[in-house]
Amino acid sequence: MTVTAKALQPFGTTIFAEMTGLAIAHQAINLSQGFPDFEGPPALVDAAAAALRAGHNQYARSAGVLPLVEQIVRHKKHFYDLDYDPLTEVTVTCGATEGIMSSMLGLLDPGDEVVLLEPYYDSYPVAAALAGATVRYCTLRYPDFALDEDELASCFSDRTKLLVLNTPHNPSGKVFTPAELSTIARLCQQHDVLVLSDEVYEHLTFDGAPHTPIATLPGMRDRTLTLSSAGKTFSFTGWKVGWATGPQAMVAAAQSAHQFVTYAVATPLQHAVAEGLRMCVDGDYVAGFRADYQRRRDTLVEILRGAGFAPAVPQGTYFIIADFSALSDLDDRAFAVELIKTKKVAAIPPSVFYEKDKAAARHLLRFAFCKTDATLDQARAQLRS
Repeated sequence: MTVTAKALQPFGTTIFAEMTGLAIAHQAINLSQGFPDFEGPPALVDAAAAALRAGHNQYARSAGVLPLVEQIVRHKKHFYDLDYDPLTEVTVTCGATEGIMSSMLGLLDPGDEVVLLEPYYDSYPVAAALAGATVRYCTLRYPDFALDEDELASCFSDRTKLLVLNTPHNPSGKVFTPAELSTIARLCQQHDVLVLSDEVYEHLTFDGAPHTPIATLPGMRDRTLTLSSAGKTFSFTGWKVGWATGPQAMVAAAQSAHQFVTYAVATPLQHAVAEGLRMCVDGDYVAGFRADYQRRRDTLVEILRGAGFAPAVPQGTYFIIADFSALSDLDDRAFAVELIKTKKVAAIPPSVFYEKDKAAARHLLRFAFCKTDATLDQARAQLRS
């Protein structure tokens, strides 16, 4: 008897678990999974400890503790001049991944269609499948991962309910241009389609590339639900604190699922994240955070080029997509396994993030640079050995 639900059967185990497992087995440097191997700001650890000692240890308000939702609203206003009501237009989720799942479960009905841009974060099609929706894919291609307007337009039909946007974009590191965002906004308004905008890397943009929330475009604030993540902004991925902001009806839809998926997020960590967002608005945390990651990016780009890869230099996130065709004729999955076994370095084969055109990733790997200098130096030595 098969016990796994039919909607989940096509997806199996995530590629992150698979590659991390191989990295452990072969004692390889793990540049595959996107988690820092260093700590986030000590002030947030102190704030979490203070919250524990202050008795913030019971269930939180399901949509988020008031100090956090108030700081979320303040952050949105400060960085993007977006106004939200803290009590009706914000909900706090167990990381942005739960935000993705709860949003799709709350917004979609069986038979609805969802537009995804591939390569995609792997939870998107799973969430759509569990909601009973059908996915239509538009492919972004190495090296610039530019949006093809005609291909995107062909994805819309009278059944399209939602488009999922991810900018800055995982896994490519692309930051969508104002022209591309305008194209997406125009098509969504033309077809009366909602947008779920995954902006967890909002503060990780490089070389002066601006992050523009699609909610700031004319006509988009009231049809966009935006996701953010403390794990990405503060390098505490294990805390699993995320949030969604948007018009009351869309937030209520996500909250309607969230209340039954996790109900509430860890109370003391919410208080700590509120302090982190205050640091973003009142201090210089974001500038230092961005500069530190740009330095790490530049280091890994140089390492990969020196090892014979052709990296697409990312404008955002902490990932680099690199072409390895000068090194091997193997496909991406086979080469990723070989790299772990022979060079003791783990990366992600990104064909798992494509459905419509897997061949577009045949000679690509995704590397993460959210690592210490020591880790990156060790990767340099092993890739060149």
